[in-house]
Order: sequence, then C-alpha cells, then structure tokens
Amino acid sequence: MLDIYIDADGCPVKEETYKVAERYQLKVFVVANKYLNVPQDSRIEMVVASSDFDAADDWIVEHAQKGDIVITADILLAERCVKKQVRAIGSKGIEFTEDSIGSAVATRELMQNLRHMGEVRGGPAPMDKKDRSKFLSTLDQVIQQLKRSS
Repeated sequence: MLDIYIDADGCPVKEETYKVAERYQLKVFVVANKYLNVPQDSRIEMVVASSDFDAADDWIVEHAQKGDIVITADILLAERCVKKQVRAIGSKGIEFTEDSIGSAVATRELMQNLRHMGEVRGGPAPMDKKDRSKFLSTLDQVIQQLKRSS
C-alpha cells in the first residue's frame, strides 16, 4: 500500500501534498513534534512524535516502507529513507535517489561547515511558484511510477 509521510515541521508543501493525495486516494501521515492543524479527512492523520531530537524523523523511518513516499527537506532523513528503498522528495521537487543522496549529504556538510566558519550566511532561497510546480510534477510522477510497479 502506498502511503505518504510528511516531515511536517516547516514543510512548505503540505497543502499541495494533500491535494495530490486526495486525487489518488492515498493515506497521508503528517509527522511533527507538536500538533499541527490538518484537514478533516479520514486519509490524513496527524502524528505527534515526542519532542526528543529527531523523534519525528525516527517515527517516519520506523513506519515508512518500500513503496511509500516521504516528503522532507531534511537530507539526513532522506538518506535514511533511500537506504530503506522509500522514495524521498524534497519540498522543491528534487527526488533523492541512491545516485544523488551521497552528494546531497556532502553538500549539506560543506554548507554547514562554511556557515559555521562565517563564510556563508542564511539558508536556501525561499519557495517560489516554479518550485511548487516542480514539486507537484515530481510527486505525481513518483506516485504513477509506484502504482505501475505494484
């Protein structure tokens, strides 16, 4: 069964995910460290993980299975999902794969070091319409691939 898990703390594409999931009649787990308002829909379930560090990530990794999708901007969570053969999509529509996750982790570490040394300030650029469109397209494409292969 194909389910979608949203790493929901700060996720900018929750509404888009709900709409796509509704179209395909998929279950969505919205996972966060605190309660978030979600639509009143039997296919959308709010999961409050403990406030422990990485508790939401740990819950997602424990429950997501091969053939599921995880929506996350967290590269380390994406890496854990890819290792379990769970499809991982970033909020800007980039799918993390076995081929790309290594360089994504390395880039994350490099940027973290540069920020720590004061060489780089700030984070990624904010979401725009093009990013949302790419996210929707990637999510739709991954769902169709998973449905065809099941």
